[in-house]
Amino acid sequence: MWELRSRLTSNRIARLVFFVAQGRIGVVHGFIKKTQKTPPSEIALAQRRTKEMMQ
Repeated sequence: MWELRSRLTSNRIARLVFFVAQGRIGVVHGFIKKTQKTPPSEIALAQRRTKEMMQ
């Protein structure tokens, strides 16, 4: 999985999580980051969706 970071207005930060496999790009999650560390629930959701899309 890879993460694309983007700074928004009001010093907010957006994240877009995606993967590249078998000649395709799959976007699995996007969220506004509210803390310095990425919450484990956001990572788990992206991993679960990646697994579903790889089947």
